This record gives sequence, C-alpha cells and structure tokens, in this order.
Amino acid sequence: MTGAILVGVDVGGTFTDLFFVDTATGQFRTGKVPSNRGDEAVGFIDGLQGFGPVSQLAAIVHGTTVGTNALLERKGARVGIITTAGFRDVLEMRRRDRPHTWGLTGAFAPVVDRDFRLEVPERTLADGSVHTPVDPAAVREAAIALRDAGAEALAIVFVNSYANAANEHAALEVARAVWPNAHVACSADILPEIREFERMSTTALNAYLQPVVGSYLSKLETALGEAGFDGRFHIVQSNGGVMSTAAAGSFPVRTALSGPAAGVIAAAAIARVAGFADVITGDLGGTSFDVSLVVGGRTQLAAQTTIDFGLVIRSPMIEITTIGAGGGSIASVDVGGLLQVGPESAGSRPGPVAYGQGNTRPTLTDANIVLGRINANRPIGGKLARLDTDAALLAIEAHVATPLGIGVMQAAEAIVRVADARMAGAIRLVSIERGHDPAKFAAVPFGGGGALHVGALIRDVGLKAALVPRYPGVTSALGCVIADVRHDQVRTLNVTLDHMDIAALAAMMHAEARAARDVVESAGLVLDSIADSFALDMHYVGQTHTIAVPIDLDLAGVDLDHARVREAFERAYLASFSRLLPGLSMRIVNLRTTSIGTRPFFDLAALAPDATASLAHAAQGHRPVWFAGAWHDTAIYARLDLPVGAEIAGPAILEQPDATTVIDPGHQARVDAWGNVIVTVAGP
Repeated sequence: MTGAILVGVDVGGTFTDLFFVDTATGQFRTGKVPSNRGDEAVGFIDGLQGFGPVSQLAAIVHGTTVGTNALLERKGARVGIITTAGFRDVLEMRRRDRPHTWGLTGAFAPVVDRDFRLEVPERTLADGSVHTPVDPAAVREAAIALRDAGAEALAIVFVNSYANAANEHAALEVARAVWPNAHVACSADILPEIREFERMSTTALNAYLQPVVGSYLSKLETALGEAGFDGRFHIVQSNGGVMSTAAAGSFPVRTALSGPAAGVIAAAAIARVAGFADVITGDLGGTSFDVSLVVGGRTQLAAQTTIDFGLVIRSPMIEITTIGAGGGSIASVDVGGLLQVGPESAGSRPGPVAYGQGNTRPTLTDANIVLGRINANRPIGGKLARLDTDAALLAIEAHVATPLGIGVMQAAEAIVRVADARMAGAIRLVSIERGHDPAKFAAVPFGGGGALHVGALIRDVGLKAALVPRYPGVTSALGCVIADVRHDQVRTLNVTLDHMDIAALAAMMHAEARAARDVVESAGLVLDSIADSFALDMHYVGQTHTIAVPIDLDLAGVDLDHARVREAFERAYLASFSRLLPGLSMRIVNLRTTSIGTRPFFDLAALAPDATASLAHAAQGHRPVWFAGAWHDTAIYARLDLPVGAEIAGPAILEQPDATTVIDPGHQARVDAWGNVIVTVAGP
C-alpha cells in the first residue's frame, strides 16, 4: 500500500461522485463525473485519474447501486434452488401478501422460475434433530440438472436448517463438486435465522446478485490494478458499515442500498456537529429520491427490507424510502390529462434534453433550467460547456404545456411542483406516518438536486429548517470516507426465557462477538477501536412478531441473569406498546451481534470556509428566476466563497461545482461554522 490518500466513490445513475482525503494532512478534494451506465468502471477510473495517479491511493471505499439496480430492473443471474421436498413454492407464496392494498388483483414473478426450484429428500426438525438425512445422489442429480439448464448460481435452502445446518452443509459439498463456478451457497451461511420464506428469499436474492456484483467488482479491481492501484478496496454495506470486496462478493445482498446508506451516514454526522439531532435526509440524484429518518443523532436500522414487491431481504439495513423522482425523471401528460413526473428516468445517457445527447422528452432538470434556477452556463459535473435552455423549453412546451393548455413557464413550474409533492409525500411517510412531528425535524437535502428543492421541503411538509451540507453533491462519497467497518450476524435460539440456560447464552454472546470482530479486523482498515453490541429478538409466547431488546454484556465477564433479560424486555416492550402482558412467558427467538470498528474521525471542520471568504467576493450579480408564477430579480452567490455567519434573504441562488441551492422568496439562509447553509422561514 502506498500513500495516505483515502477516497470515497459513490456511483449513481447519473454522476459518479468522489471525495479524496489525505489522512496525513487532513486536506480534501471533491470530484463529480458522469456515470457510464453499463460499464461503471469507466466513470469510476476517470474520476480517480482526474486527481492524479491511482497508485498514490491508500484505500478506496465504494458505495454502489449495482445490486439495487439489478433487483429493481430484474437483471440478476439465472438462479437454481435445491430445497426440501414439498417446499419449492415457499418463494412464490411469500406471506400471502399482495401488491395492491385494495382489491384482490396483482401478479408476482419470483426471481427463480418454478422449473429451476428442485426438491430433494431430507428433513431437519425444528428442534435440530435430523429426521431424514439428505440424499447425496439426489442433490448431485438436481445440481447437474440446474447447471445443464443454464443456471448461473445455486442456492441450497432446507427447512429448519437454522436449527441444524448438517444436511445443508452436506448438500453444499456435493453441489460444489459439480458446479462450474463459485456462485453456490446455502441458507445457513447467508441467513441462519428462523422463518422459511425470509430465509429462502434472502438466500435466493443473494445468489441472484452474486454473478452481477461479482463481475462488477472484478472489472473494477482489474481496472484499478491496471491503473497501478495496490491499496485496499472496500464496499459500503446497506447497514452503513464497510466490508471487504471479498465479503461483498460472497454476500452481495448486503450491498443493496449501499450508495444511499453512505449518504445517510454522512448527513447524520454533519447534522450532529451542526447541532441537529433529529433530521430527515433527502438524497435527490438523477434517478431517485431517497429519504431516511435520523432520530437523536442515530440512523434507523430495519432488520428486513423489501426492495420491490415480493423481493424481501432480511439483513440489517438503514431504513431508506425510495421513490422514482430524480433530476432525470421524465415529465409527461397521461391519457387522463394528468401531469406525471417519473418514475421513468433519462439517466446519465441520454440525460435531460438540455444535455444535447438525444433525449427529446423533458425532465425535472430541464424544468429547473427553464425556470432559471440552474445556471445553463455552469452545469455541474464539468463535462458540458453549457446546457441548451432553448431545447429544454421546446420540449416542455411540446410534451407538457400544449397538452395541458397552459404557458410554458407555468408548465415548467408545474413539473417542479409535482416533483415537490412526491418528495413531500415520501418525507411524510417516514415521519408523520411513524408518529413523528415533522415540525421538530430539519431536512438535510443532498445529492446533485436536493438543494434545489429546499424551500418546497420546508413549506410543504412543515419542517423547522433545512441544513444544506457544504458539498451536497458529493455527500454520499463523503459518507464512504467516514463510515465505520461493521459486521452483523444472527443466530436463532427459539427458547422461552424460563428455559434458557443463561450461562450458555453469555458464552454464546462472547463467541459470536469474537467471530464478528474477526470479520471486522480482516477488513484491513486502520481502526481506532472495536465495540460489540447485542440484541435479542423477543416476544410473549403466542405472539408472531418480535421486538429488539438491547442487552449489555461486559465482555470482561459481568454475569448475565434471567432478571436482567426480563427487565430489558419489559423496558423495550413498554417503549413500543405502552403496556405489558403480565403472566405470559417470554420467548427469545434470535441473538443478534454487531461489531463496529471505528475509523479515525475526519474532522468536518476542514470543510469550513477559509479566512479569505467574504460576502462581497461571493456575490455574482443577479438574474431573473421564476417563483410562484412570476419572474423575480434574484441574487446569485458563489456558495463556496460565502463566509461563516453570512446571512442571505431569498430569493437567492447559491452555485457551486457539485450542486445548486435555491433560497425561495420568504426564506432566509445562514452559513454556520462548518460551512453548512441553514435555511429557515424568514421572520416577520
């Protein structure tokens, strides 16, 4: 490994964002280049080489959407499943849910066709005893049949293997002997947890992504090697932690929502130092708007996530709600005469009409250009000299204004308002509908387009303020730099508390922590410390769903007893449901262990404006910008030249190489000590 430069790289649908940090000096640089959809390695390497030889880099941490896109677009590998006789349709039956809340209609196609789900004789009981040993000849025959039928990856999922994996592991060895590649795994190694559908779904989706993510990472590593890189290469997980590329290749399902998770990590860190404990993050890129809640400075983790209907992944992930509303979202008028924005996106190619790359249908970015909010002479990314405002205007007129019978400026504003409404709905979903008062939260908009919609987020949702990071367009790349190394693992116990051997539980926690620490240490990154935490999934006997019960265990040897576990469960249950159920026994379903390796802290004070910044130097004159049905003479500022303490009254536009911030009429902005822009409603 050479040099001391760490770089975070976030590959989005439109742009690839980079954040370089010299760990020896604390100096940093940012970059943004167009993504090359279909061969993301091109934009990846171009971005790195734009700042010098790749050989100077000590480590690269990457946030990727390759896995997410493969799931959403159903472009994963052809998968074969070998399962217990009688259980081939678990993946298709799911939990008897349906895609539409109202009505009994809807269709679902699992990622593995029925003909590629084969059964073999075997049976392990729920207590872990083997009722029927697996038939090796049947496994070999099934694996060969799936291989010859064109399956590219194989998943072995036996019933109750969480209680005893002997049959699965025996079948795995047989299958490996005839399988042509390394893309073969069993559910006990992917998710050794009770609930057959979730285990089968997670294992199948992991197999579905293995060839796709594995090929992508292999191409990147080859390209990096050819460019002279010999440092460490890591991937951001969906839980906000970092793992090695080897782990990502084996467990690609843990990379779903990788890029958005990095952004949430950075936004939460920025908000904490700025004094905002409760925020709602909003990442507006070229194809999507990703929303997440941060409460008390802590990101919210979910044990299970549904990427698309029926595609269930049971793995700890930062709770992120995604809608198809990005800068490249295409605006159109449907057959009923209603204006729609998204979910179809122009992406990076051909991109918005104003990019001049062949698209003729208007996008959200085109609307912001026509309204004067985006400077056509200073496009972000630096690859285009200027944007074609006239082409964007003509596209909006033809596809929106004329069909609706309104003026082109009204049409452009309508496009923005529809997108604003969709974003506001996503924010309400993670706040109001979960019992949180949005008036107590600040928005943290980032991504290439998030800061364009600051005013609407405050106005439409009723948020108390918005905090725009110093470099909103590369916030996810910054998150790659500051994310800690993390490993989560689960083990099913499925025993009542009264019958639990507490000494055995404590010993198990110690063993699980050691195993998790080994994974964290194997990542090879410089760590300040490693901390372990535990939670028990518990419920009252007779209940279906569990709650997470944090358990403190001093690894130096403090005793654990039944009373401590009971008190912890009652405390967590009261917090969730405000009442207990006296007299009912308690059941411990799963033990969850998390090991987090804390990386050296990047001091966010390095982002602050320097002493030469001044309001006079930042002022760039005025231009007309369309707000609320009329043109307004609007002050333009170079965002990065604004000094700490600068106060700006709307309407105003703050421009920088990676993003544009819009301050609406009636709002005011202030630059804090870290260079963030705090936007609030102007006082009387």
